[in-house]
Amino acid sequence: MLIAAAWLHDIGYAPDISDTGFHPLDGARFLEREGAPKRIVDLVANHSCARFEADERDLLPELDRYELEVGPVADALVYADMTTGPTGGAVSVEGRLAEILRRYEPESPVHRAISEASGELEASVSRVEQRLAELLR
Repeated sequence: MLIAAAWLHDIGYAPDISDTGFHPLDGARFLEREGAPKRIVDLVANHSCARFEADERDLLPELDRYELEVGPVADALVYADMTTGPTGGAVSVEGRLAEILRRYEPESPVHRAISEASGELEASVSRVEQRLAELLR
């Protein structure tokens, strides 16, 4: 589930399926129509603290249709998203957040949402790093 969600989490950016302009919701709706497993749809819909941006865009009621998963799998999806840069290279979560904030103007819903969600995103990455360290002991 994690690997599929990681591959598909940004599918909502595809112009042919973008409806609302909010890629987690657009991606989840597309995957739902295509018959993807519910858990993958839910993970895509809610990836990387999507609730913050949904709130900024007045789309929270639509996002609430999808179950918010918390725990190791959701954290690992955040980790994959927040430690991979736009060109596919590894980055720190701090570097990734800074890159997103540079890319969007301060009045953008993305900029505002990432600013609000940064603590939760950093906490998810930290939990994954702790789990990985424990596995390697």
